[in-house]
Amino acid sequence: MSEITPKQQFVSLVSNAKKILLLSHENPDADAIGSLLGLLIVLRRLKKEAIAICPDDPPSNLQFLPFASMLKKDLENQDLVINIDCGNVALDKLGYKMEDHTLKIVVKTLQGSLKKENLSVFLTAEDYDVVIVLDAPDLERISYFYQEHPELFYRSVVVNIDHHPTNTYFGKVNLVDLTATSTSEILIGLIEALEKEEKLIDKAVAHCLLAGIIGDTGSFQNSNTTPKSLTCAAQLLAAGADQQQIVQNLFKTKSLSTLRLWGRVLQQIQEDRQLRFVLGRANKTDFQESNAKEEEISGVIDELLRSLPDYDLVILLSEKEKGVAGSLRAINPAVDCLEIAKTFGGGGHRGAAGFLVKEGSIEEVAQQVVAKVREYQAKRLGLNLVPNSTPPVISSEKPTS
Repeated sequence: MSEITPKQQFVSLVSNAKKILLLSHENPDADAIGSLLGLLIVLRRLKKEAIAICPDDPPSNLQFLPFASMLKKDLENQDLVINIDCGNVALDKLGYKMEDHTLKIVVKTLQGSLKKENLSVFLTAEDYDVVIVLDAPDLERISYFYQEHPELFYRSVVVNIDHHPTNTYFGKVNLVDLTATSTSEILIGLIEALEKEEKLIDKAVAHCLLAGIIGDTGSFQNSNTTPKSLTCAAQLLAAGADQQQIVQNLFKTKSLSTLRLWGRVLQQIQEDRQLRFVLGRANKTDFQESNAKEEEISGVIDELLRSLPDYDLVILLSEKEKGVAGSLRAINPAVDCLEIAKTFGGGGHRGAAGFLVKEGSIEEVAQQVVAKVREYQAKRLGLNLVPNSTPPVISSEKPTS
């Protein structure tokens, strides 16, 4: 008897489940939002009690997607649990009363006394039959939720659907396809496997999934574009997805605040001509004076900096509320961005990777990143580094070939 495949396990789990929870990573991109919404629509159509959690609002350029308002920031109907470690303390009685809209709980003891450190408080969520994590290589990328509700991951069956090479296979069922351009691409086959009589990939679902594919392939300009991704895109177009609307929103619509922010980044570019890389940065002041949100920095590295012709690698650092975020893009396919990103606890792909450093200023992080990139490029290019040398600030000269 042949072993059941992960896809068959997925179909069985979803078919038999009543309540399903969908999760994706912080700072969501088009693939995260597209895959969340696409699968959510399908599950609702299958009469499942499904909810999709995304801790951050979808970027403004993704709010055009159907049912984007259905995304939640956290679980609803959570119970507050108060734990008291009584030890050898003998309890007398427990009481409570309301005063000025404040609930006061009173614990009286017969012998001994309780201290504040004996008390712990947490929220507990209702159970879900299946938890599906989309587009996250590990639980660290959904730490916002995992840290608040770890019990859910023990009480529920966790399904891990992803395409990143750094995936840790943390699910009970792992649908990880490293050849796929995006999680949205993987979902096409999984949704088709759920079909019985009616087609589940209608115009709304197709629109969400195509947004995910277009986002992760840079509208099919990135090196990760494959014949399968083009075939999948054609299938979604045939199902009613609007490619032009997706491209317009993802790549051709920019607010004045975004353009101001990008301008500040371009003014502060540093380059290392010998080691063939460029560094851009945006600190908190840049965001404030541009009146820009954190999410507005994302396109500059792909749409402007990555078009530089005579460099191998582009790095963008941005100072955000949670730390300093780094993005790396390879202009030369011989460069492995993932290898560099891993040094700082990040992940991604060979041609595009990212990381988040939670401690240190943007200047300190920049020094560390530049040192690592110089070391990497020197080794790759067979060059000897001058000790303690730093990349020159903006220069009009082109690097040597």
